[in-house]
Amino acid sequence: MSAELLVDLGDDPATAQLGQLKLATIEDQQWPADESTLSKSETDISQRFDADSPHLPWDHPFYDIARHQIIEVAGDDNFGRKVIVFNACRMPPQHQLDHHKLLMYLKGTLDQYVESDYTLIYFHHGLTSENKPSLSWLRDAYREFDRKYKKNIKALYIVHPTMFIKTLLILFKPIISFKFGRKINYVSYLSELEDVVKCDQLIIPARVKEYDNKLRASLKPTAQPPMSPPRSPPLPNQVFGVPLALLRQRSPDGDCVPVVMRDTIGFLSDQGLEIEGIFRRSANVTLVKEVQLRYNSGTTVNFREMEDVHLAAVILKTFLRELPEPLLTYQLYNEIVNFTSVSSESQVTVMKTLVESLPEENYASLRYLITFLAQVSANSEVNKMTNSNLAVVFGPNLLWGRDNAMSLSAIGPINNFARTLLDQQHLVFT
Repeated sequence: MSAELLVDLGDDPATAQLGQLKLATIEDQQWPADESTLSKSETDISQRFDADSPHLPWDHPFYDIARHQIIEVAGDDNFGRKVIVFNACRMPPQHQLDHHKLLMYLKGTLDQYVESDYTLIYFHHGLTSENKPSLSWLRDAYREFDRKYKKNIKALYIVHPTMFIKTLLILFKPIISFKFGRKINYVSYLSELEDVVKCDQLIIPARVKEYDNKLRASLKPTAQPPMSPPRSPPLPNQVFGVPLALLRQRSPDGDCVPVVMRDTIGFLSDQGLEIEGIFRRSANVTLVKEVQLRYNSGTTVNFREMEDVHLAAVILKTFLRELPEPLLTYQLYNEIVNFTSVSSESQVTVMKTLVESLPEENYASLRYLITFLAQVSANSEVNKMTNSNLAVVFGPNLLWGRDNAMSLSAIGPINNFARTLLDQQHLVFT
């Protein structure tokens, strides 16, 4: 499921052997043959991927794939990287799913994020002889994914791996680069994911949670893996994960814009506008946690002393993502997801009405952020961050549903709203 695994096999002798592979000794004895291959028209589907479709109507080319919620986007991980989730247990039986179109849908998802650092999480439980794709599908996938998809993937986490998946990767070892082999991580229990991403921002299928509980129950008490750590009570000066209204009350001057946003944006305005790929790179997770702790302890943070543009960028995104309620608020979720139905001549008026309905501290913080991002975009010839690119980065950090993770049917409209807000910010905030 990793982009890096999908390399072009070319004429490697192992290719022929894969077609005859029978894993009779593994939990699932064989993968049914698939005689079809990707046609040119199927390949071109990826070019028609419509990320801005509000809810993927029934006649949308990817409706039959999206409705299963096999692939989801779950915000940023602890390193500031986008998280793409693949749920094997949500794959229907083979005869009910077009696996070629699933591949194109996966490519369409990744196309939005491959220019940035990103992480893949693959929940393996639930892949059975009834719903797993064929080996010929894997070969098609190898040929479809190129360096564009491999370059910025930083890790692939395979959750609840079985002997089948481990054996398959061993068989593929000759054609997997050493560099990428180091990116593959087996995760035996859900609690181990906490080092990578906050599990409560993932919509983990109930079947996966139940399976995880069974695995834990089967272990002897002395071998029990640690549970996910409980949430710590907030510190007196807690900044991350605290409502904007409370941060405003604590501010000595009653500033509506939180200190984290003022510090990071002030530094990035001076030092980051001409940095190529600003907001696309991850940061050292130890430094991120250290800076968060300093803020939460009431200690002054000076990013100019650290001289790390990407660290400041990740801190800004992390602060927004950890708000208990998104900056654009849950109240506006439906209006924003359905914003694409607003006529172009009415969009500015509607958008202006929406943002002006926000609480004062939300409005002030949003205006402060968008004004800065407009500066970033003005330097896009150098930093390569256009309004569209910034919207892909910040959309999921400005709004999410109450269940946190989002399918592409929701994230597309949210990104579209963010892009339009950036395009029209000079009119919306007047």
